Amino acid sequence: MTPPATTDTFTTVLPAVGSLQDPALLRRLLRAKDWMDAASQEAWPVERLAEVSGVSQAHFARSFKQAFGVPPHRYLLTRRIEQASTLLRDTDWPVTDIAFATGWESLGTFGRIFRDITGKSPSVLRREARAEVGPLASMPACILKAAERPDLTIAVLEKRRRAAAGTNRSSTSKEIE
Repeated sequence: MTPPATTDTFTTVLPAVGSLQDPALLRRLLRAKDWMDAASQEAWPVERLAEVSGVSQAHFARSFKQAFGVPPHRYLLTRRIEQASTLLRDTDWPVTDIAFATGWESLGTFGRIFRDITGKSPSVLRREARAEVGPLASMPACILKAAERPDLTIAVLEKRRRAAAGTNRSSTSKEIE
């Protein structure tokens, strides 16, 4: 596998870095993040990511969370859900094919995690996206992805507890209030 083209994420990460002092470490973390972005459908255990970035597993996991605000696994889930949402909106592929194409090994797991993160099942999201083809049809896909990015800063189980208690708030509702 050849390394992916480096994106301009270096400038977007700097405000979130805070106490990360080593630019070489940040470049290594960005390298691992770029590999995940380029092949989000692949398995990316911490061992593999640490090997790509050239640091120990524990140091990688701590540093990644410190730099990007979420653990590597949650970051990967975000990318997979974003890609699946785009495919649901823009293609006629069956949900099963989308699940496997975005790296899920089980349709049940894909559906459960998709619903936990987005609040909708994949088929409901597809149906609503096709019904709402109005002004967003001319919006660039990169803008839509950024606006609809799932909020993975809290654990899925915590989201379930909040939803059961009636206190679940999405990231977009926080910005509106």
